[in-house]
Amino acid sequence: MSDTNLVYAYAVLRRTPEAAAAAAHLRGVAGEPIHLVAPAVTAPQLAFAIGHVPAGDYDDIPLQAHLHDVDWLESTVRSHHAVVAALVASGAPVLPLRLATVYRDEDHARQALDTRRGYFLSLLDRLTGHVELGVKIYAAPDITPPDAVAEPAPDPVTGLGVGRAYQVIRRRRQRRNEEAWRTVVQAAARLTETAGTLAVGRVTHTPERGSLAGSAPGTNIGNDAYLVPADRVRAFRTGILATAEGIPGLRVEISGPWAPYSFALQPEPHEEPAA
Repeated sequence: MSDTNLVYAYAVLRRTPEAAAAAAHLRGVAGEPIHLVAPAVTAPQLAFAIGHVPAGDYDDIPLQAHLHDVDWLESTVRSHHAVVAALVASGAPVLPLRLATVYRDEDHARQALDTRRGYFLSLLDRLTGHVELGVKIYAAPDITPPDAVAEPAPDPVTGLGVGRAYQVIRRRRQRRNEEAWRTVVQAAARLTETAGTLAVGRVTHTPERGSLAGSAPGTNIGNDAYLVPADRVRAFRTGILATAEGIPGLRVEISGPWAPYSFALQPEPHEEPAA
């Protein structure tokens, strides 16, 4: 493992005076100053926003250990996003890179930027003027997938034996739950269709379960990212919330606007392993 610093790349962006000025005031995941680097000749209009980080934290082996440290990971994600958000706020078209995209040195970063310059430029053209909005759809806590219905406690039913009463109650509850679940799923499909007409792109993420769902009440049945023109954000929010309004058991969360993380395909980190 190298004792020297590595180059941490935060984003690809068009090189503008405004972006350079914004970067000059930023600090990154290791508290390091941020600056822009670009290929010398082939694509001077492109740049990486980079910082120099210690190999003791960001080389392959220590990085893998850090990625299992929740506190370290949360702090790093926040710092990474803060850099990207500040660059976006400068008005420059930005492709955010994935967490811990690391190169051995600035020459290798420039080489990676040069190798994919055509692709990066086409993506920047597509994403300029657009933002990412997240839409999560939840079924209420008392509505569960039909194959996950818990066994009900036997309630008294007049005129029936205990065993028979239990079966009647169970069927009634299952039927009500199935009808409610079907209503919510159909509403979620309509909502997704509406979102698709208001956005220019969609990435479907896996619904959150277990610890990933956090404290959000209900079952997450939709977890999508949408690419939305920046001047259409309010219309998108209004359209989604209007579609969801008045539907029993359905809850929607809209997050963002964000830099378009879900729509920026990233270069591989360590394209040449750090020495």
